[in-house]
Amino acid sequence: MSSPYLQQLLEQAQTLISLIATHPDYKQLLDQGYQPDLNIADAQTALTYLQWELERNREPSI
Repeated sequence: MSSPYLQQLLEQAQTLISLIATHPDYKQLLDQGYQPDLNIADAQTALTYLQWELERNREPSI
């Protein structure tokens, strides 16, 4: 069973990543050709998968 604290951290991380993705400085880097191997969407997906796993582990087994 996971701690509610971890869920809070994941929600905060998602919020911060969203803020980064919309930040003018980040957008400027992208416009200048910044192409990381992993991007903001990859980070959001990784956090979503982690949230799903936590939720799955909280569900009682049948």
